Amino acid sequence: MSGVVETGEGSMLGGFISREAVAVLTLCGLGVLLVIGMGMSLTAGASSASVGNVIRYWLGLSGSDAVAPREILIIQQIRLPRVVMGALVGACLAVSGAVMQGIFRNPLADPGLAGVSAGSGLGAATIIVLGGAIALPQIVTANFLALPLAAFIGGLLTTGLLYQLATRKGRTSIATMLLAGIALGALAQSATGILFFMADDRQLRDLNFWLLGSLGGANWLKIATLAGVLAVSMTVLPFMAAGLNALALGEAAAGHMGVPVERMKATAVVIVAAMTGTAVAVSGGIGFVGIVVPHILRLSIGPDHRFLLPGAALLGAILLVLADAVARTLLAPAELPIGIITALGGAPFFLWILLRRRSVLDF
Repeated sequence: MSGVVETGEGSMLGGFISREAVAVLTLCGLGVLLVIGMGMSLTAGASSASVGNVIRYWLGLSGSDAVAPREILIIQQIRLPRVVMGALVGACLAVSGAVMQGIFRNPLADPGLAGVSAGSGLGAATIIVLGGAIALPQIVTANFLALPLAAFIGGLLTTGLLYQLATRKGRTSIATMLLAGIALGALAQSATGILFFMADDRQLRDLNFWLLGSLGGANWLKIATLAGVLAVSMTVLPFMAAGLNALALGEAAAGHMGVPVERMKATAVVIVAAMTGTAVAVSGGIGFVGIVVPHILRLSIGPDHRFLLPGAALLGAILLVLADAVARTLLAPAELPIGIITALGGAPFFLWILLRRRSVLDF
């Protein structure tokens, strides 16, 4: 991986820059784009609140009389938490997709398409509707951690079951994975539908949040929970990058190279469930981020997970922050669910991937 890149996919400047250098430059560029995108998203919305005035107020460059309290409220209490949470959710979903594609060894794995998001949503919906009956009421109502924990358990069970169904004798069938994911997602959505009929008016308002996804409920407690899960996951994943690279050669080859395959797969399943479950718990179902982002990065920087995983976090954050800005402004003052925006862009991209890889789906 350290040699000079020849012309072709991932090449740059006629092959004079190594793939690692291209990857590092890409990561730096994505970091800059994320800062720019978050700044742009802070200015997006039905209100004309001035971000510049609020920043000058934060820096002590203008007095409180120079900035309307309404501007401070909109930027500091509404838009800023929403932008930060959007970046974290996008990073979690994109990294989950990259990890799933690594352990399944194909570019079509995605938490949404594989039913993992639906399983996480079912866990969260169970707590919303039945939490008072199956747990102590104060835990359900006063502790936000109950919701992501339930979503994590739902995602963990779905991911583990999906892997068992799609893998036989160390080989994962792409067709089986997709079909099993559709079936598991349908089962989870059916169970969630039953919970809809059991819910009261207050619970229905909460459950409607899961249908298409939204960042409208952003607050700093949710952000802290999501940031903690992402930080722990991104601390563990760099130690798995070499193993995921080796796994691309097959489980037997990776084992001969000294990779603890079963332990790594179990760890990966837990990480995917934790990130997807927490993201679903705070934002509802948002699809296609996990399949689009890793594929774009593989086309640009290659399949090396040392760069692919942090790149997925950055690009996923950028895409979801910008998608939320579009959702807030396209039909302002009305707000579109962010899941509609990601589906409009992600579904055609997914079809394009299928057309490029039709041969791998043959039974």
